Amino acid sequence: MDWITGIQRAIDYIEAHITEPMDYDEIARQAFSSGYHFQRVFGILRGWTLGEYIRSRRLSLAGEELLSGGAKVIDVALKYGYDSPDSFARAFQKFHGVTPSQARGGGATLKSFSRLRIKISLEGGCSMNYRIASKPEMVLTCFGQRFEGVPGSRYEQEAHFTTHTRPQQYLLMGLDSFENMPVTASAVMNVSDDGFDFCLGRFLDEKARAWMPSELGLGPEYAALFRHVAIPAHTYAVFETERCVYPTETFLDLRARIVAEWLPSSGYQLADAPEITMYHWFGGEDRKNRYIELWMPVEERTN
Repeated sequence: MDWITGIQRAIDYIEAHITEPMDYDEIARQAFSSGYHFQRVFGILRGWTLGEYIRSRRLSLAGEELLSGGAKVIDVALKYGYDSPDSFARAFQKFHGVTPSQARGGGATLKSFSRLRIKISLEGGCSMNYRIASKPEMVLTCFGQRFEGVPGSRYEQEAHFTTHTRPQQYLLMGLDSFENMPVTASAVMNVSDDGFDFCLGRFLDEKARAWMPSELGLGPEYAALFRHVAIPAHTYAVFETERCVYPTETFLDLRARIVAEWLPSSGYQLADAPEITMYHWFGGEDRKNRYIELWMPVEERTN
């Protein structure tokens, strides 16, 4: 089935069942896709989790019903899946900026969140170099944080985290001299509807990992800064940004193009495995040669 048609079928299914409990796997089946693949692609293309889209649509429709003045708050709350008027009121005010009672009284300004409709346009027509690489299990020595939303949709939170953890990065950089591989890596893991884990670090060799931190004369407080995360053996589609001074300004566009243009015709789908980003960062005269590698975990599509 055409992927664009599949996404539209899934959206139509959501709209037809918007007041019912949602089964994400059933939504994905409308697109003849696995639940994980559909949610990851949806997030990359639209910048919301599937749950955020459904909640926003429900609250938008609830606002319309209350604004008409003919519905009771408790009835609207139950209709759109809220167990109590209090939980509905909190969500409603966070979304619209006013309480349900104020909306029902008329005169309030509410937020409208329209349904998605797929617009078909001609895209692509430009080259996109990639390679398929099978990687053995790797160990990422890293530090991290859990964020809300989908990876990249609020890139400022990952960027803020990166720019405010320079001391940890410099410590790992010093340990990385064993293999002469001065490349910072990040991994996005445990992606779900409530957020994702973002880990920043380096793929150190076993000798370097054994050195930290006691052999460097560092106290136990430094050991607590880092953890070793095992990245399972997997197959990746590897893409690179163009060489430039600030590839961070273009890699999210490349990531979206991978999903919108390359994946549908590739025979692969995104797999439930960590997404890895490798930052090749040079200084001095080589600054213009900086680039980022995107390692997208993939598996062969079965339908």
